[in-house]
Amino acid sequence: MGFVPNTCTHILFDLDGTLTDSREGILRCVQYALEQCGMPEPDETKLYPFVGPPLLTSFQEFCGMSPEQAAFAVEQYRVRFSRIGMFENAVYSGIPELLGKLKQDGYILAVATSKPEVYTLQILEHFHLTEYFQVIAGSDIHQEGETKEDIIRLALRRLGLPEQEPLHVVMVGDRKHDLIGAHACGIPCIGVEYGYAPAGEMEAYHADAVAENVPALGKLFAKY
Repeated sequence: MGFVPNTCTHILFDLDGTLTDSREGILRCVQYALEQCGMPEPDETKLYPFVGPPLLTSFQEFCGMSPEQAAFAVEQYRVRFSRIGMFENAVYSGIPELLGKLKQDGYILAVATSKPEVYTLQILEHFHLTEYFQVIAGSDIHQEGETKEDIIRLALRRLGLPEQEPLHVVMVGDRKHDLIGAHACGIPCIGVEYGYAPAGEMEAYHADAVAENVPALGKLFAKY
C-alpha cells in the first residue's frame, strides 16, 4: 500500500496531536479522574501515554483498572473535560493556513477522531476550524470501545465512499491507532512527528509517509 499524492482527493485528519495540541487539557483531566478514583498521580509526565489512545483502554492498560473502574474514571474525566479541559488546547501553528490551502486546491477534508463527537464539534467551532471540513466524525459518547477503524469507516460513510478499499483517500494522524485503523480500512496513513507518538512508532506501524512538521505535511499534498 503506497501513498501517491497525485491520486488523493480526500484527506481524513485526526484531531489531538494532529490539528491541535491538547496535551494540557487531557493530562489535567486524567489527573482529576485519578484523584476521584483514589489513585492520585501528581507527575503528569507519567500520564503522557494517555494522549491519543481511547480513554477506556488507557485507564485499563496504564493504571491496571478493571473495565468497571475504567468506565467510572472516564465519567470523571468527562466531568472536568466538558467544563474546562476541552479548551485547554491550542491549534498547531500553520494548521489553519494548511487547511485553507488544501481546500482551495480541491481536496475534500474530513475529521476522524476517537474523541467524542460532541466535544470535537465544540472544539473545532471554538478554534474556527469547522469551515474547512465537509465531514466531522468522532466517537459516540454513549458507546464505549469504538476503535479508530470504526471512526474512519464512519467518516467514509458520511463522505459517501466505500468502507472497504476506498480509493483516493489518505488518513493523517500522529499515533499508532491512526495507522492501524487506516490500514484496516485499506487506506494509506501519513504520520506526523510533531504529535504525541514516541520515537519510532511511525516506522514500527508502517506509516506510508512521515511529516516532521506542518510545512512538511503541506508539501506532501502540494499541487504544482
